[in-house]
Amino acid sequence: MGISPRPAGRGADVHDEAAAADVAASVRDALEGVFDAVTETCTDTAALLASVTAAGGRPATADLAALRPGLRDRLTRPGLVSGAGFVAAPGLLSDAAAWLEWWQRSPDGGVRPLLLDLDPEHSAYADYTHWEWFALARDTGRRAVAGPYVDYLCSDEYSLTLSMPVSVGGRFTGVAAADVYLPDFEAALLPVLQRLDGPACLVNAHGRVAVSTDVRRLGGSLLKGPDFAAVLEGPAEGAGHDGLHLRSCGDIPLILVSTPGQRPRPHDSTR
Repeated sequence: MGISPRPAGRGADVHDEAAAADVAASVRDALEGVFDAVTETCTDTAALLASVTAAGGRPATADLAALRPGLRDRLTRPGLVSGAGFVAAPGLLSDAAAWLEWWQRSPDGGVRPLLLDLDPEHSAYADYTHWEWFALARDTGRRAVAGPYVDYLCSDEYSLTLSMPVSVGGRFTGVAAADVYLPDFEAALLPVLQRLDGPACLVNAHGRVAVSTDVRRLGGSLLKGPDFAAVLEGPAEGAGHDGLHLRSCGDIPLILVSTPGQRPRPHDSTR
């Protein structure tokens, strides 16, 4: 799809490559703490579901209450996480077709549960399986970053969701996830992108722009053309595509898209 490895050059090219590598590493470091929380939720959930199954039972919503102390702990730590929990795959639970064991920070600094009506006869959000944060983790079997989008399901705020699949005995059972409010995400990562000499953005595996210093590529828009999944699987030094340089951010499923040698235009991150 037009992607080819970009060999290291000299002079300005070497500087661009070094700067991009530094920025990608900083993105990884900034978001690894969020994925640490997601991983903890994934580990707790898989152990809980395996225990219920080993005892000869089928999980129910009441069983998921055992996850709550860990979720509350993750939400009271300093960091970017604004909401966290487990989202069950359809058919997993004996007493609910759909379920979110989800907790979030409240405006007063406390932690509260998310209470949703997911009855398919009354709720437009009963089928969450097509949402990017669920589908990407389920379909790839890996970490995923979705958004930014207006999170009508949980907070009604512009957010990003970081997720990963939860599997027990090789069976997909749902996703563990954490939300980050877009203003917090931008505050953490825009200064990092602004260290580059040219305009840049971060995109997910589908090419959706998560944050950008490039007025031509706004947050939430889609960047088309490159095979972003191939970049995530490719060499650490990244690849070139039509004047762009694409580089993965370590284990974080985001791709740094930069335009070497161009100064970024002024960027207003307000909405």
